[in-house]
Amino acid sequence: METINILWRNMKWRFQNPISILLTIIQPLIWLVLYSSIAGNSMKNVSKSNYTAFILPGIMVLVTLACCSSGGYLNFIMKSKGSFYRILIAPVKRSSIVLGQMLESVFLSFIEIIIMLLLSIFLSVRIASGFTGLLVMLPLIFFTAFFMSGLSYTLSLCLPNEVIYETIMNLIVLSMFFTSTALFPMNSISGGLKIAVILNPFTHIINCLRSLILGSFIDWSNLLLLSGVFILLCTISFSFALLKLKRETAL
Repeated sequence: METINILWRNMKWRFQNPISILLTIIQPLIWLVLYSSIAGNSMKNVSKSNYTAFILPGIMVLVTLACCSSGGYLNFIMKSKGSFYRILIAPVKRSSIVLGQMLESVFLSFIEIIIMLLLSIFLSVRIASGFTGLLVMLPLIFFTAFFMSGLSYTLSLCLPNEVIYETIMNLIVLSMFFTSTALFPMNSISGGLKIAVILNPFTHIINCLRSLILGSFIDWSNLLLLSGVFILLCTISFSFALLKLKRETAL
């Protein structure tokens, strides 16, 4: 119940300030609509399919990363208004505070992903794996959002102000996006960049989402392995966020 209260409190703030939702989806929409239109013809020989459908998984991940980054920014707003410290002195479990704020970012991510998928229908994108593939996408998006929300929450507690936070988060998000297969297939990448792309965990999320959109076959063994890796990453990010919040209360 404590977690739900924290989640609902943050979601109310979001819907009272819809500009915070709008800003996180404008850039990905520009990428999806404009970039796919401009680069689509030149990339036909690379993607071998509808290029909009090809880059959609990467844009979905970009939307998720942006949403979760804004969750950390919300922490600074709460601190400036004093509500952050009122929550700390309330009889609420620290784990509930962290989980509530992280789930708010996850929930917002799903809202914007739904908007993205609905828009993609008008751009001739179809999910080849059908309803089953759509259901399989849900845990992949959840793992991505939960891991990134834990990371952003931790950084928001470590950094002194929102300017530094926003700079670092933009660096992380854009680095993760461009060192992945979001815009290009793996076979078109070579050298040291390919190593960075392979080591990027979001590359494998994007590849799984892409296989569900472009192909009818679902590789369950790969999905289970990837889920196991991200469950571990989510546990680590949540643990660091919780540890940092506990240290914050001791000050």
